[in-house]
Amino acid sequence: MNNQQFSYDDHKGDRVTIFHQGRPVTTLKGRAAIKFINLVEGATVEAQQLAMARATGNFKRGNER
Repeated sequence: MNNQQFSYDDHKGDRVTIFHQGRPVTTLKGRAAIKFINLVEGATVEAQQLAMARATGNFKRGNER
């Protein structure tokens, strides 16, 4: 079973599109895209999923870490 809800596509020109279940949710541009790529490169799958959830705003508003 695949628990990966989020994925992303890194475009040229400092642009990143984040997908949720295969559908585009948000696009990060400029500094936000660079910061996101630096955050997810080399991170664990769980950390990448969490970073994408936070970037899209699709994240529970509780005490999750």
